Amino acid sequence: MTHQAVIIGAGLGGLSCAITLASKGWKVTILERQHTAGGKLQRVQKEGYIFDRGPSSITMPHVFRGIFEQGGAKMEDYIGLYELEPRSRNVFADGSVVDMSRDAEKMKDQISTFSPSDALQYENFLRESAELYQHSEENFLNRLMLNWRDKARPSMLRSLLRVRPMTPLSSLLHRYFQHPNTLAMMGRYSTYVGSSPQQAPSMFAMLGHVEAELGVYGVRGGTYSIVEGMVKLARELGVELITDTEVKHIAVWGGRATGVDTSSGYYKADTVISNGDVLTVNRTLLDEEDRPSMSNEKISSFEPSLSGFVTLAGVPRQYNKLLHHTVFFPEHYDREFQEIFVDKQPPEHPALYVCYSGYSEAGMAPDCCSNLFILANAPYLSPLTNWNRETEAYGEKVLADLKSHGLKDIDKSDVLLHYTPQNIEEDTLAYKGAIYGISANSVKQTFFRPGNQSKDVKGLWFVGGATHPGSGTPIVTLTGRLVGEYIDSHKV
Repeated sequence: MTHQAVIIGAGLGGLSCAITLASKGWKVTILERQHTAGGKLQRVQKEGYIFDRGPSSITMPHVFRGIFEQGGAKMEDYIGLYELEPRSRNVFADGSVVDMSRDAEKMKDQISTFSPSDALQYENFLRESAELYQHSEENFLNRLMLNWRDKARPSMLRSLLRVRPMTPLSSLLHRYFQHPNTLAMMGRYSTYVGSSPQQAPSMFAMLGHVEAELGVYGVRGGTYSIVEGMVKLARELGVELITDTEVKHIAVWGGRATGVDTSSGYYKADTVISNGDVLTVNRTLLDEEDRPSMSNEKISSFEPSLSGFVTLAGVPRQYNKLLHHTVFFPEHYDREFQEIFVDKQPPEHPALYVCYSGYSEAGMAPDCCSNLFILANAPYLSPLTNWNRETEAYGEKVLADLKSHGLKDIDKSDVLLHYTPQNIEEDTLAYKGAIYGISANSVKQTFFRPGNQSKDVKGLWFVGGATHPGSGTPIVTLTGRLVGEYIDSHKV
């Protein structure tokens, strides 16, 4: 008997799940409302410049390798990863620069230029970071939490105590570091999961180990090449990918998902997997009486993650200040999180992340030019900000800040495109335009996120950043595999 699955959304989680199920003999159909696969990760090409709109930094390459191996393929035949060393450049308001490196001695030398005491603590911090990663990998990242037994395993509880869930990341960092530059550089790890260093649990210090030891990678042709490689493998395994098709409703009969109604007809399925935002899907694709455990009131109780204001700039010049990844920190970095999560306003002077993939690979921009992806963290959508009215002015402010950091003539670009939280919601149906789904600004939202299996509808599953184990490109990809493996192993 051939089992059928319909997957809503062709993001990395949906593609990963599709490859996993198809490799085990399932008939899989992916329905994607956008014109191309990729979800929040898309490619933009204009006037000879190539940009990735979405995730641009890749870590944990073993996760992607595992997906291709799951499908009986070799990753290198589909996508090309190359390790970045230095990993990234951090430029601070006082003029200090730290190029993140796998070499701990290089890191200590750079940190010592502004804080000898912080430099002495760097390797101690890395040891703690590695231990946190080990606990997370063994008991949290690589398994689903579908019921109380999964959450109450003795090893899980021991690890939960060890990672000190009640301790904010900022508090852990203050045990090792005192200088604002070091605290900003390490505190930024919380933004990788859409959260604040003052609120996100200390567990996310593990990202120091992930970057320093496991590496940061570029992708040949841009990060979107991962999507292309996964789509190619999925189709080779028999997956049907249908784009420009919007799912309007998940059909439920007798408490079980039976298929989906779409803009192009009805698709029957034994199993429905949503790669869409779990809050949006419950709110818009299920009848309220079919989801008593995810009421509208419950949905509104979750705090969304931060969003982002993106500028794509094709600049007819190059900058010595830029590596593949560069972050420019403002003088008062902590203010950003007050502005985003409390005031719910775009930061006056945000940290600015710039991805310049043309630094590593020729052909991403015309000769002697730069293809710059510029990200400023922004609040999730609220009535306090009208992006239709404020986009142009805020874009000018971002470019002015970059000019003050020495990126001259950046406002004289051949290509200049802005992408706001409003655009993110419109294109991907992300709840309130949040990039990472649900924030990790509390213990509950970090360790007890909405489950991968619907509590109300049998045969309905969720993958993506708003569900367990969380957000970030490799984690979302891993979740798709975990869900696919579980569904297949428990099929009737």
